[in-house]
Amino acid sequence: MSLKSFVNNKKEWDGFCEELDVWIVEQHKRLEQAELPSELHRAQGAVAVLRRLKYLRDKINGSK
Repeated sequence: MSLKSFVNNKKEWDGFCEELDVWIVEQHKRLEQAELPSELHRAQGAVAVLRRLKYLRDKINGSK
């Protein structure tokens, strides 16, 4: 399966986004519990990457 067919398959894409949301919630919990600056930065970076993945469909399809 190509990436374009994945992002344009509504059922698969919606499931993927739901999983990303679960991971984002987990990282927010880690942010709240972070004691060291390195833990804080790692969790912040993870949230940023996960949120960017939610825009993958727009990037693949050439939307802004």
